[in-house]
Amino acid sequence: MLKRLVAFDTTSRNSNLELIHYIQDYLDGHGVKSTLVPNEQGTKANLFASIGPDREGGIVLSGHTDVVPVDGQPWTSDPWDLTEKDDGNLYGRGTCDMKGFVAACLSHVTAFQRARLRVPMHLAFSYDEEIGCLGAHSLAERLVGAVPRPQAVIVGEPTMMGVVNAQNAGGGIVATFTGIEAHSSMTHLGVSAIHFAGDFIHWLNELQVELAQRKRTDIDTVPGHTTINVGIVTGGTAGNILARECTLNWGYRTLPGDDPWEVQRRAEKYVAELLLPKMRAKHPDANITLRRRSFLPALNPEENVEASLARPAMDRRQPHLCRALRHRGRHLPRPWHSDGDLRAGRHRAGPSAQRVRRQIADGRLAATLSSLSGAACAGRATAYQHDADRRQAQTAFLPKSLVRRKGRTGERQ
Repeated sequence: MLKRLVAFDTTSRNSNLELIHYIQDYLDGHGVKSTLVPNEQGTKANLFASIGPDREGGIVLSGHTDVVPVDGQPWTSDPWDLTEKDDGNLYGRGTCDMKGFVAACLSHVTAFQRARLRVPMHLAFSYDEEIGCLGAHSLAERLVGAVPRPQAVIVGEPTMMGVVNAQNAGGGIVATFTGIEAHSSMTHLGVSAIHFAGDFIHWLNELQVELAQRKRTDIDTVPGHTTINVGIVTGGTAGNILARECTLNWGYRTLPGDDPWEVQRRAEKYVAELLLPKMRAKHPDANITLRRRSFLPALNPEENVEASLARPAMDRRQPHLCRALRHRGRHLPRPWHSDGDLRAGRHRAGPSAQRVRRQIADGRLAATLSSLSGAACAGRATAYQHDADRRQAQTAFLPKSLVRRKGRTGERQ
């Protein structure tokens, strides 16, 4: 399954429909009805499906289908062909972030169907997460009206199989600098958009240094302060021409509880009061615009009885997550993130590239999914183990709150 998903080039600039239709056909082949939520252009789509009883209290397994580009990265293998190397890991674009989780969910469809679930398992796969979670908004809106309220959402992002119960706010902004072209021997006649974009980048760097001094200790985050990044810079025509246009694709992330609009407000103030007047002093037609590309609100840890279930897993690795899921009569905190390894370099290539690490390869993710559903019978389930060297069955206890009672005991699937 993972090999097939990796083969689809779902870089965010491309359509994901081929992959989505493959998933839809796969689910249809198992008798599972799915719903697509397309974008306005009809070039991309989200997908959601439900398995189990139509009632509240279900579990949503969520992931995104797009991946970051491979352009200019020194891959030693084909990034669109899942490759097993001598270190036992499986390499390919998106294996860790996050087609590995999507593949694991799909591989467990039959186990979900066999389980006598008390509450449903929902699958929710989105598009364009990597460029601002653009698809997740419409997916969430559609789920609210189409799916009975779930008790938890587990997002399979790379977190070393630990539980993450909070989320930074994130803002994405496109800054466009418009200058006046002139020959490089006559710089007094023009305005270089790139030069002023450089001034803006320098200001962002200075702001980052300032905000890093506000490191918080009341919340368990890394690095514990607001971060700023300029990810893409484009502009210029030739080496001997002052650039007419330069575009910066930049963004920031603020901690839960911090002002999520501070960076944007300060950037707008700096541009309006200092940088743009300086630019227009050279030519009145010069201009700077800041356009918001995306925004994600922060999620604070939930201080309630349900959230306390996650605390044992937050300090250790799975299977503590499985243990937390087994508490009878309790709800799960939301959202949870668990899968793979962010520190594996999920947005890099080469030897430290995206890869399915042992968290997936040795079956621990599979054990977690089996703990969520599996076979109902007597409260035990067979966990599929995906390992490069061996494939064998494990057994894992099911959370009894998710499984309908059955007369017999001691039965395995």
